[in-house]
Amino acid sequence: MVDTMNLEDAIKKAPYNWDKWGENDEIGTLNYLTKDVILKAKNAIRTGKIFTLGLMIGSDKGDLVSPGRITTIHLSTQDEGTYNVGKKSPLIGGLKFADDMVVMYLQGSTHVDALGHAWYGDKLYNGYDAKTTIGGLSKGSIASLASKSISGRAVLLDVAAYKKKEFLEPGTQITLQDLLETARFEKIEIEKRDIILIRTGSLKRYYQVGSSEYFKVFNEPGITYSYEIVKWFNDMEIVSYGADTLGSEQTISSATGTRSPLHIFLLRNLGIPIQELLWLEELAEDCSQDGQYDFFYVCTPLKFLGGTGSPVNPVVIK
Repeated sequence: MVDTMNLEDAIKKAPYNWDKWGENDEIGTLNYLTKDVILKAKNAIRTGKIFTLGLMIGSDKGDLVSPGRITTIHLSTQDEGTYNVGKKSPLIGGLKFADDMVVMYLQGSTHVDALGHAWYGDKLYNGYDAKTTIGGLSKGSIASLASKSISGRAVLLDVAAYKKKEFLEPGTQITLQDLLETARFEKIEIEKRDIILIRTGSLKRYYQVGSSEYFKVFNEPGITYSYEIVKWFNDMEIVSYGADTLGSEQTISSATGTRSPLHIFLLRNLGIPIQELLWLEELAEDCSQDGQYDFFYVCTPLKFLGGTGSPVNPVVIK
């Protein structure tokens, strides 16, 4: 275990992508998505099957949100009742319409983290001052990522299936070796500039046991800091990664004893956008049946100016 007192040294010694794409860069590893990378990724489309990975917002089983956040509030502002009580009249010609609104955390469902969402000390990704987060992100906001989109070849690493488990137990650490062995088990090659999706089965567990049991011990399974895993992500020029958990990493790191350290090493240091709360169950089942674990992937955030993240409904095309 890395002593928490030495975490700062580990952060300083880890690889950085600051200034790699210029002092004004705000999209990080999405710079790897060149025209050639995108055109090559189309080779992963072989059957035309489509899967969407966004969670249902307002599920009757309850929405999974991080402690301290509230679930989405969805309000109807206009419907047939509005006309029945005489508050509205149909439009000329008789057309009626319904309307509604939501109050939600931008990270209150399946979402992408902006590069300015998390930082360490007084610096964000690319060395921007943490004061740029005050009142909304003026640097590294989700609008910058939305201008590019996370698109390309993606690989599903179903670690839970590799370990022959319905879901990984809370607090389980996924190592780099686990990722590589899962790829070998699936007979899939991880290539440079891929997008990595990691299945732990945690969302399936949440819907089985409910919120109170899920948060009884809040320590989700996942990858966590090691110099080897951070170096591997950097050497492989991984464009983005995500998982079926709230934080897409082991909540309390077995390596550092701290919470969510990969948000420092990957999001803040390397500029790798993190996707969270991906629904991977149907996709994983289909991959196990047809043996195809790579596919073309499109995940486009909404253009929230100054936003720390954005809800998404990623699309898989196999």
